[in-house]
Amino acid sequence: MQRAKFALPSSVTLLSIACGFGSIVISVDNAHVGFPQDYRLAAALLVLAGIFDALDGFVARATGTSSEFGVQLDSIADVMNFGCAPAMLLYCYGFVLMGPADPMLLRAGGIAAFFFVACGALRLARFNVNVGRTDPKYFVGMPITAGAACVAAFVVAWPEPVDTSLHGWAVVVLLFVVGSLMVSTVRFPSSKQKKSTGLLVLLAVNIGLLVWLRAYYFVLFFVVYIAGTLALNLAWKRGFRKIPPPVVYED
Repeated sequence: MQRAKFALPSSVTLLSIACGFGSIVISVDNAHVGFPQDYRLAAALLVLAGIFDALDGFVARATGTSSEFGVQLDSIADVMNFGCAPAMLLYCYGFVLMGPADPMLLRAGGIAAFFFVACGALRLARFNVNVGRTDPKYFVGMPITAGAACVAAFVVAWPEPVDTSLHGWAVVVLLFVVGSLMVSTVRFPSSKQKKSTGLLVLLAVNIGLLVWLRAYYFVLFFVVYIAGTLALNLAWKRGFRKIPPPVVYED
């Protein structure tokens, strides 16, 4: 039993990989069919992969089985689950059916999907080498899990596959913008912020909006999340200090 418990965190990580792989398979199988419910299912599997991604670290800490092997496996899983899987979902959803009518859009979609994957991989590599060297209350660049959730939210809100060039180019822009945010130096708040009554009120408001807006809530959430983060970073550059900026560690 003592040895077996060391396999628990990795088993949870493998479950997250299974969800990411399942999302890719569903996206590819549905690419030439375009069933909206299948695209939503592929997006839901990304959410489930994110839940397992959070649980593997919790299990490792709870059982005292954290290891370098687990850290490396988790990074590999993140590239697949939150880089490759959402990029494949958006590629199949946004460009495959439009390909015969608009080959340029199909090629642009492939480039945008690869750009998203590349930025996600670079974001993870930078995070891994900067552990302990940046303020833990803030991420440098949008986390890859948030980036994946952001593009998946678009599919959840509008699951009908792209059928106009305007809609398709909007997906291209979405992939480029989110990918760029992941490799940017913009500081995004992490979950390690100091807890307060205001945060509890904000959580209650978000739950109410989720009940009211349902699938469209996630799009609103990420629009506010990104716009608010960019505004906060700009305010810091102009001297705003009511919300303390990230601590800069000296090398």
